[in-house]
Amino acid sequence: MTDETPAASSCCSTPAPNSAADGDGRANLLGGGTDDMTTCPVMVGSPVSKTAAEAAGLFRDYDGQRYYFCCAGCGPAFDSDPATYAATVA
Repeated sequence: MTDETPAASSCCSTPAPNSAADGDGRANLLGGGTDDMTTCPVMVGSPVSKTAAEAAGLFRDYDGQRYYFCCAGCGPAFDSDPATYAATVA
């Protein structure tokens, strides 16, 4: 056994992007400034760049608001119960 903590992952089994910079000091090119960032309503707490998500088609419009997702698996999950997932962002 080890004392290592497993890395957090998103629903698509990839690590969530760091909104500031990677551990090696390189800037994260996936996201813009803080106004561009939001969180995924399905994987609560996973940061999402609105610009990158929109470019990749990872968003849904529901009840007059746009919701952005961290990966392709979150869109169908959101579609299954949008009211519940939308409430997690409110």
